[in-house]
Amino acid sequence: MTHQRHWIEDAVVYHIYPLGLCGAPHNNDFISPPAPRLKTLYEWLDHIQNLGANAIYLGPLFESSAHGYDTADYFHLDRRLGDDDTLRELCSTIHQRGMRLIFDGVFHHVGRHFWAFRNLLEKRQDSPFCTWFHHLDFTKSNSYGDPFWYEGWNGCEDLIKLNLRNPQVCQHLFAAIKSWVANFDIDGLRLDAADVMDVGFLTDLASFCRSLKPDFWLMGEMVHGDYRRLANPSLLDSVTNYECYKGLYSSLNDRNYFEIAYALNRQSGNDGLYRHLRLYNFADNHDVNRVASTLLNQDHLYPLYILLFCMPGVPSIYYGSEWGIEGKRTATSDAALRPALSLQQVHPTKHHALPGLISRLAHIRRSSRALCSGSYTQLFVSHEQLAFSRQHGSETVVIALNAANHPAMIDIALPQKANVLYDMLNPGDHFAIVNGKARIELQQPCWGRILQVEQSQRPAS
Repeated sequence: MTHQRHWIEDAVVYHIYPLGLCGAPHNNDFISPPAPRLKTLYEWLDHIQNLGANAIYLGPLFESSAHGYDTADYFHLDRRLGDDDTLRELCSTIHQRGMRLIFDGVFHHVGRHFWAFRNLLEKRQDSPFCTWFHHLDFTKSNSYGDPFWYEGWNGCEDLIKLNLRNPQVCQHLFAAIKSWVANFDIDGLRLDAADVMDVGFLTDLASFCRSLKPDFWLMGEMVHGDYRRLANPSLLDSVTNYECYKGLYSSLNDRNYFEIAYALNRQSGNDGLYRHLRLYNFADNHDVNRVASTLLNQDHLYPLYILLFCMPGVPSIYYGSEWGIEGKRTATSDAALRPALSLQQVHPTKHHALPGLISRLAHIRRSSRALCSGSYTQLFVSHEQLAFSRQHGSETVVIALNAANHPAMIDIALPQKANVLYDMLNPGDHFAIVNGKARIELQQPCWGRILQVEQSQRPAS
């Protein structure tokens, strides 16, 4: 039986936080006419495709109180971004360009302006929606002075936890998903706070989504724990790879490639826990500091992105980070992570070569089945150098990284019968394989090689 190739195998995801990028006001007044700020994204589409991305993940879009994760209405675009036609036309344009589209599904909690919660505030025990909210208790009050208490996400009373075991709640949320597929033809969902959601609900959601589209992709936000708890055949396709997110930068900051090497072996080696999964890999996102602000040496952006695109899983880019922009969260605000950006005003000075590298990496990755979905084998690791291979069928690719500020030389052994390694990242460079071994020169500091293993010498051009 022929394996049906899922579109995510070839995906490079571009992650946008629309309320931020489009410069929407922080708070929704719920009375202003729709303002089509979402149209700002049209000018980004050429840039996104030039980077080599072929899937767009749009952060929260629907009517909310402030940051989008405090939903007020699942069925209409946030008025700060436009109206439903604004979103429908953008989604149609994205699909016409041959790109996939992923929405943020925020189903664990809602905001205080959510229509059913407003009814609860008005009618209290007489509200027909009392059972929609988790652990609602009329014997206590909360910090808002409501005559009841409820459970919020992580103790936050702005984010009211839904009772996902209530069939009416599930019916409402599934109706929203069905409308997103019907009206916007979405190809997948990122599920916010999936790691604290009811597994029974997630099981039903997965089955429902795949009944709408057999190749619908589901990825859950998961910060800690065994990823297989949520990413498995009966639940989600993928989860956020926070383990490697941390290893990507800290192995560089600490001059310790052993850290990320350990994580990659644990996840994807011969006995790896997740070797059959395609985890969602990222260097930064809307919740964590920009990687350029995290790295102690920003020249490490280059080996970091080479690794991000060559390691097992699905690579993603968070808007603006392709220029190495900086941003740190504070104790009270994530605003610096979610800035308004204009393509005309972005003028990188330090990392003008980074977008070109990302584009090359995306195209190299997509041209290689081994990089998209091959196995992982560690070949060499030291404090500042790392080499591994990816193999699919008869194709083998070797990735060699140098995080040092000086040239390096590494020796690797290859089990495959081959004669030469050709560098796809640095065209013209090649290395002989003699008796299954090769010595690879890493002349350029903070850089790497992506080497195609071949049986014979190519004729001189």
